[in-house]
Amino acid sequence: MDVKIEQSWKQALQSEFDKPYFAELVRFLHEEKAGGQVIFPPGNRIFRAFELTPLDQVKVVILGQDPYHGYGQAMGLCFSVPDGVPAPPSLKNIFKEIEDDLGIRMSGRPNLEGWARQGVLLLNAVLTVRASQPASHSGIGWQQFTDSVIRCINDRCEGVVFLLWGNYARAKRELIDTSRHYVLEAAHPSPLARGAFFGCRHFSRTNDILVRQGKTPIDWQL
Repeated sequence: MDVKIEQSWKQALQSEFDKPYFAELVRFLHEEKAGGQVIFPPGNRIFRAFELTPLDQVKVVILGQDPYHGYGQAMGLCFSVPDGVPAPPSLKNIFKEIEDDLGIRMSGRPNLEGWARQGVLLLNAVLTVRASQPASHSGIGWQQFTDSVIRCINDRCEGVVFLLWGNYARAKRELIDTSRHYVLEAAHPSPLARGAFFGCRHFSRTNDILVRQGKTPIDWQL
C-alpha cells in the first residue's frame, strides 16, 4: 500500500502499511467520506507530525489521544491548532506550565509546528476523528499503528524523552525501554483531569536531559 508519509518513516513503517489491519483502516476512512462524514484533520494533514519530525530527528515525544473534533482545529499535531484559532483549554494549561517552569512569556500562538521542527514528535494515538464526535475513530486500528510508531522510536533512536500526560498516555510506558530512553509522567493538562499537571516542570526537565546527552535543548517559547 502506498501511503504518503515522510520517507524515513515510510521505510521504517512499511511493514505496518502492508498489514491487513491498515488496509481495513484505509477502507474504513474511504467509506466514511463516501458516506458524507466530515473527517479531521484533512487528508493531507493526517501524517503532518511525521512530515515535520523525521525519525532520525526525534528527540522528544508528546503523546495525545485523538485529534480535536471541532471545525478548523485539527492539524495533525497533538494539542496544536492553526494560527488564528483560539487555543483549547489543554493547550492554555501547557503554556501556563511553560511560563511558570521556564520563567518566560508565551505569545499564546497555538500553532506548535515550531516545536515539531526541533524534534518534538506531536503524536496522537488516534490520527483521525469524525467532526463533532470525539473518539469516534478510536476502534479502527490507529492505536495498533501508533503503538508501532512508539516501538520504532524505542528501537531505532537513543535517549528520547517521552512526555506521558494522563492515564491514556501513561499506559504506553510499557512500550518504552527506560534503560535507553526517558519517561516523564504527569496528569493530563485538561482542566477536567484529576491530578497535578501544574508543577511537573517537564519542559525544563526535558531540556536538562537533552543537554546532558549533548543534544540541543528545545526552544519552547512560541
